[in-house]
Amino acid sequence: MPFTAALFDFDGTLADSFAAITSSTNFTRNHFGLPPLPEAVVREYVGYGLPNLMQELVPTANPAAAVAVYREHHKDIARAGTTLIPGVAETIPELARRGLRLAVCSNKGVSFTRELVAGLGLAEHFVAVLGPEDVGGRAKPDPAMLHEGMTRTGGTVGTTVYVGDMAIDVHAARAAGVPVWLVPGGAEGKESPAAAGPDRILTGFAELLELLPGG
Repeated sequence: MPFTAALFDFDGTLADSFAAITSSTNFTRNHFGLPPLPEAVVREYVGYGLPNLMQELVPTANPAAAVAVYREHHKDIARAGTTLIPGVAETIPELARRGLRLAVCSNKGVSFTRELVAGLGLAEHFVAVLGPEDVGGRAKPDPAMLHEGMTRTGGTVGTTVYVGDMAIDVHAARAAGVPVWLVPGGAEGKESPAAAGPDRILTGFAELLELLPGG
């Protein structure tokens, strides 16, 4: 059965937002008296949601207070520090043109994700942009966001593919019962994405044009 819907992670899959995330993380660390970290270190903790990022990288602060400081800083610099992954600008509109129903499922705060998807010129191609807030705070690897993505796109377990970049994306897709393909070069995290057992590791984002012919 051909795929009719595709769900996408955001950070490291659709967009390179690591410069912005590192900037806001280091602003927050400085606020609480900690020295800055290089982007390579911050990247290891991206993808599990902002509360986890702050708990891991600003351990001296109250997590809720750190999240508030991060968000206040991030709203002013997120767009400038975020660029599309190579191939995304051409591939997403073409997949939508082919009739595939597309949605974003990201552990990033959904207000930031929606603003970035719009600011990067992709909003019109997505049926929905989802975050933990849309499913009672249940972040990936909980499958709730992917289930909601299938509901919004009209996809089923047999007609939906999930595209991410991390091991956590593999675990979320397995829990949701859908195949998962990984984009190389994203936020690898502490667990090897390849070792998590994705169904496919893409050579690049544009390979989706060969794999998803649409209707």
